[in-house]
Amino acid sequence: MQTKISVVLADDNRELMGILQEYIQNQADMRLAGKAYNGNDALVLIETENPDVVVLDIIMPHLDGLSVLERLAGMRFKPHVIVLTSFGQESMTQRAVQMGADYYILKPFDLETLGKRIRQLAGSGEEGGALVARQTQKSGLTILTAEAEKAETRLLDVEVTKMIQFMGVPAHVKGYQYLRDAIVAVAKNMNLLSGVTKNLYPMIAKEYGTTPSRVERSIRHAIELAWDRGNVDFLNRFFSYTLNLERGKPTNTEFIAMVADKMRINT
Repeated sequence: MQTKISVVLADDNRELMGILQEYIQNQADMRLAGKAYNGNDALVLIETENPDVVVLDIIMPHLDGLSVLERLAGMRFKPHVIVLTSFGQESMTQRAVQMGADYYILKPFDLETLGKRIRQLAGSGEEGGALVARQTQKSGLTILTAEAEKAETRLLDVEVTKMIQFMGVPAHVKGYQYLRDAIVAVAKNMNLLSGVTKNLYPMIAKEYGTTPSRVERSIRHAIELAWDRGNVDFLNRFFSYTLNLERGKPTNTEFIAMVADKMRINT
């Protein structure tokens, strides 16, 4: 009988922790080893439970995620660590990776994405090793041929198109094309999320001979139309807890980030 993957959760957002706990407990191949709402408690849990994977938020009271990683470096037992990070925390995220984090997931994220990352790090089933291959590509050790890269881009483009059409983004509005290209670009290079207005929008604007502000407004309009006329039930499930209950819709960046990360998993 295969041993379940033991997971420790560490985040001070109690609503998010409740959702993550329910998700882990509903996975047949995972076991929740414990949860902590601050860095000190996280360290105690890690030392006593010796989990396979730790899901660790960067910003926590008493002891933040970076300090936890620093303490883990001196431990004999070192679990795999997935860092949860938000927009605007790019420098802290880079430090977390340098300090030993195996992977980071940008909030908001899809729960299935988290599950796949946990399994990849734990080396469970067919997904084990996929993360290593992706890291090797990022480090430049594996260079795709021009033809292979074109094929990969075409596949990604098809999957993104199917996804946003299913969501109900109208194909006749300008924002549809801009949104699709933005998701494809981010799926290929997640670093673009750290400069959406400075890099991503200008890049798309140049491609279509328009301005970055028009790209931003058009994408916003496309997302608004999807929520007003599209597959609202699917949209609400897809974005789940990440939605702000007052505005009821994700920002442009949140929308692009979540769909792009989903595409990176599925293609």
